[in-house]
Amino acid sequence: MTHVQQNCSVIWCAETLRGAIVDPGGEIDRVKAYIDERGIEVERLLVTHGHPDHAGAAADLAALLEVPVEGPHRAEEKVIANMNAIAEEHGFEGIRPYTPARWFEHGDSIQVGNQQLVMLHCPGHTDGHAVYYSEAARLAFVGDILFRNAIGATGNSENYLKLLYSIRRKLFPLGDDVVFVPGHDALSTFGDERVFNPYVSDFAAEDYEQVFDDPRFLQEHSLS
Repeated sequence: MTHVQQNCSVIWCAETLRGAIVDPGGEIDRVKAYIDERGIEVERLLVTHGHPDHAGAAADLAALLEVPVEGPHRAEEKVIANMNAIAEEHGFEGIRPYTPARWFEHGDSIQVGNQQLVMLHCPGHTDGHAVYYSEAARLAFVGDILFRNAIGATGNSENYLKLLYSIRRKLFPLGDDVVFVPGHDALSTFGDERVFNPYVSDFAAEDYEQVFDDPRFLQEHSLS
């Protein structure tokens, strides 16, 4: 964890004790102690996006555990390359950019022991932002796309529409019962956000649905 209190998740297969770490932003000694205490064999690190609070410790933790860092989508390459400048601007220390062993495409599968995650490309907060979803566990790791009663920062109207599209058309269809782990703050469900989130609830997003149904919108923004 860093001074912005982001969420870093350790996930594992109960049958094999093989696992993965999502968004290692800092405190690698604390993460290492956690996995050692539980006997988890970490196979890979997964990154939702290249901001330093979510990926700043990935290179060092990967070296410590001797495992690869994977993700997010290749569209995130510039953000990762610029991580040091972002870190300096926002007061992060000990940050080191990484080179993914694997860039994900939308729909790619990631094996964690006997369990499986699917990567969903969800641009908006950043161009290459990834969400990792377990259908079996009904659980999604959404990074800084969606929060309880809030959404991620976008910076301009074009990215704002991409973000809403990612949430409304890629995440919410997974089901109201899906629990999600945001990049910061507490867990919620997609169902609760469809009702209560003032930005992406069914009521709030009503005006955008016609835009999302227009094929020209998908073509202009390279969305699917």
